[in-house]
Amino acid sequence: MPQATLERLASREKVEPRSGRRSTLGAKDRTFGFMIALPAVLLFLVIAIFPLVSSIGTSLYDQSLLRPDRTFVGLGNYAAVWDEFVARLGTTLTFASLATVFPLVLGVALAMLLNSRMRGRNILRGALMLPWLLPGVVVSFLWAWIFNDSYGVVNHVLSVFGMPEISMLGNPIGAMAAVIIAKTWHSFPWIMVVALAVLQTLPSEQIEAATIDGATRAQRFRYISLPHITGPVALVAVLEFIYNFGNFDTIFVMTGGGPGDSTTTLAVSLYHLAFGSYELGKASAMGALWLVLLAIISSGYLLLNRRLEK
Repeated sequence: MPQATLERLASREKVEPRSGRRSTLGAKDRTFGFMIALPAVLLFLVIAIFPLVSSIGTSLYDQSLLRPDRTFVGLGNYAAVWDEFVARLGTTLTFASLATVFPLVLGVALAMLLNSRMRGRNILRGALMLPWLLPGVVVSFLWAWIFNDSYGVVNHVLSVFGMPEISMLGNPIGAMAAVIIAKTWHSFPWIMVVALAVLQTLPSEQIEAATIDGATRAQRFRYISLPHITGPVALVAVLEFIYNFGNFDTIFVMTGGGPGDSTTTLAVSLYHLAFGSYELGKASAMGALWLVLLAIISSGYLLLNRRLEK
C-alpha cells in the first residue's frame, strides 16, 4: 500500500475519536443546560400557565364562591359579560391613553431640561426619581389624601386663597382627572430616565453645529433631539400603555371605580365580579377577553420593537 494512503488513513483515525468526543461533550452540555433551565420552566408552568388554563376552564362554567357545585354553560359567561366588557373598555382606554401621554410629555420635557447645562442638575435628577421608588398603593393613598373633599391639601389651599372648594373625587370628570394625575406623578420618572439616557448618546457636535448655524432651541429639539429619541421613547410609551391598561391599585384605592362607574376599568370590573359578586365564571370570562386584547396590544409592541431594531 502506498505511503501516502497509509498517512491518510492514520490521520482519519486520529480525527474520528476527536469528533466523537466533541459530540459527546455537546450532548452533555445540552443535558446540563436543560437541567439548569428545568426548575425555571417548572416554576413558570406552575405560576403562569396552570392558572391561565384553569381560568379559561372556569370561564366555561357557571361557578360561584357561594355555591359548591358548578354547571357547564359553554360560552354563556362570555355573552353575559360582553356588554360590561365593552362599556368598561372605553373607560380603560381613556385612562390608559391619558395616563401615558401626560407622563410621556412631562418625562421628555424634564429629560431635555436635565440634559442641559444647569446648576444642581445631579441633585434634581435624584429628587425627581423619588415618585418612582414608592409603591403604587402608597402613591394612591397619598393622592387620595391630597384630593380629599374634607381635609385634602387641594381644598385647604383653595380656602386659604378664598377660592371655592372643589370635589375632585366626588364627580366623574374630577375623579378621572385625579387618578390620571396620580398615575402621571408616579410614572414620569422612568420615562424621564430613558429619554435622558438616550439624549446622553447624542453627539454634542451636532448640537454645536446647529447652534453655530443659527438654529433656535426649538429647532434643535425638533430636528436633532426629537428624531434621536423617538424610537426608544416610542417603545417606552407602548410599554407604559400596556401597564396602564392593566392598572388596578391606583383606581381602586382612590375611587373604587366611582363615583358611579365613571372610573371603573376592566381591572376594577373584574375584581367586582370575582370578589364583589363572587361570580368566578363570569370573572374568568372577563379576564379571558381582557387577555386577548392585551395579547393584541403586546403583539403591536413586539412588532414595533423588531422594526426599530432593524
